[in-house]
Amino acid sequence: MARVSLPTAVSLQRTVAVARKELLHILRDPMTLFFSLFIPIMEMFMLGYAIDTNVRHVRTVVLDQAKTQQSRILLESFVNSEDFRIVREVQTPWELSQAIVAGEARVGIQVPEDYSRRLDANQTAQILVLVDGTESSIAAAAVNISNAIALRESLKQLMAQRLSETLPVEARPRILFNPDTRSANFFIPGLLVVMCQMMAVMLTANAIVREKENGTLEQLFMTPVRAGELMLGKLAPYLVLTFVEFCVITFLMRTAFQVPIHGRFLTLSLIMLPFVLTMLGLGLYISTRASTRDASMQMSMGTVIPSIFLSGYVFPIDSMPPFFYFVAHFVPTTWMIDAARGVILRGAGWAELQTHALVLWGMACGVLLASMLKFRKRLT
Repeated sequence: MARVSLPTAVSLQRTVAVARKELLHILRDPMTLFFSLFIPIMEMFMLGYAIDTNVRHVRTVVLDQAKTQQSRILLESFVNSEDFRIVREVQTPWELSQAIVAGEARVGIQVPEDYSRRLDANQTAQILVLVDGTESSIAAAAVNISNAIALRESLKQLMAQRLSETLPVEARPRILFNPDTRSANFFIPGLLVVMCQMMAVMLTANAIVREKENGTLEQLFMTPVRAGELMLGKLAPYLVLTFVEFCVITFLMRTAFQVPIHGRFLTLSLIMLPFVLTMLGLGLYISTRASTRDASMQMSMGTVIPSIFLSGYVFPIDSMPPFFYFVAHFVPTTWMIDAARGVILRGAGWAELQTHALVLWGMACGVLLASMLKFRKRLT
């Protein structure tokens, strides 16, 4: 196809014309608005209220063979911790084990018959705690909490024997930034980033593909609009739309989920800008590669899943193997989630997060440049 000589400078007028055309496409497509505005908010409420890393009210069965006041006090200490909920009392060790096998309970506590006698004789009294290991998070929490309760009961016995003495060492832990260990405070800032990423990538991934499927891409080739102007014009409406979504989710995070923002919202917005540009550029790059909307959506989902698992949103990257720890630092979501948690939870400012901003701006420039170079003003 013959090429027309075009000027080298980017025309603001032509870019705005393409942006206006893309905005009209969005306004005339109710499903796009529904997907971009309502679905992320609905997912935020579902995940925000459903995800809770604090293990509470674990179903527990009890076999109290001692049936003394001391054994009842011990079992009450498990219940009062609010981490265990006794759903059944059994009479034999087989019933205790069978209740866990059947999934009726996750934890089984067996108090031996000689429990009180051994305590009165100043001997070690053992209890058996059976834990279902099929859910690792519940198993780890149940083991740690049961050990803590046993230690506390031991300290009570020691203090009762030595009324005039105090413990030689006392630890007073203090949790910073999230003293109540609320799961919402940990998950919602990361969810904010993930929702903005999903919307930016998926919406822009359809930008060029829609023109191909509607047959209007060839009409654009007949206009004096250059490739860079076309890309920037299509990017601009989605940039505005993503930031509107970002502001809405932040408002709901603060009001509905009561997550305090200790830092400045302006700092968070300035760091979010290069991240959103990176995701928009990635979506446009996918759009230039895909031939159909189905293909573009599949490629978009292929970028979201690694970002969730390698960004520290669910699993801390410090505990990853060296290879994946290295790869995680090339994922833009890793830097943005850490920055979002820094601003929202730790009250970090620009001085602490300028490295994050520089890295994200570098990624944004690289992805946008690759998208513009990939796109050529010709039919493919």
